Amino acid sequence: MVTEKTTAKNSQIATPAKTKHTRAHQIVLSSNVLNAAGIAEWSKFAGDIDLVELIADLGNQTVKVQDGDMRPVEGMLFRQAKTLETIFVALARRAACNENLKPYQINLTLALKAQAQCRATLEALAEIKNPRPVSFVKQSNVTSGPQQVNNYAGTQSHNGIQLGAGNFQSEQNKLLEQDHGQRMDIGAQAAASRVNQTVEAVG
Repeated sequence: MVTEKTTAKNSQIATPAKTKHTRAHQIVLSSNVLNAAGIAEWSKFAGDIDLVELIADLGNQTVKVQDGDMRPVEGMLFRQAKTLETIFVALARRAACNENLKPYQINLTLALKAQAQCRATLEALAEIKNPRPVSFVKQSNVTSGPQQVNNYAGTQSHNGIQLGAGNFQSEQNKLLEQDHGQRMDIGAQAAASRVNQTVEAVG
């Protein structure tokens, strides 16, 4: 009896702790919660933010985008591009006011980076508004003469040459071998000729 009571008591104590850890894991693995927390940390200029309401609003906007409504994304990209344009102008003006080379170079480099990011953001916006068409290219065989291509693991023929697995033999060699039923013997020694055997003295 003591053992059963002790086990029941321990299980009652462990259950809330386990539930707490499970909820913590769910929160950490939720992209919506993590991003909302990040937005809240970087948005303290707006004052106190209700994290629960922010999570709910961010989730609703996510569902709209998933359903195909890309207007929030398009507006976000355009506003980001305008912000980057403002940063570019501010840094470019700051660079123009510097007489020393190092501050001038630093500000102008940052200004050009902001300008490049602005251009990339506008390119992403244009890609969303006007997606590029997908093209499928079929196989094409370009050759200057007649060509026969068989797309299987068998014998292929190209310009009179039989192309098989380990068999490369031209038609001319076949003719030379089949005329007399034997291969050409190029190693046999020729008999000596008796023509013009007499050599006259040179005057």
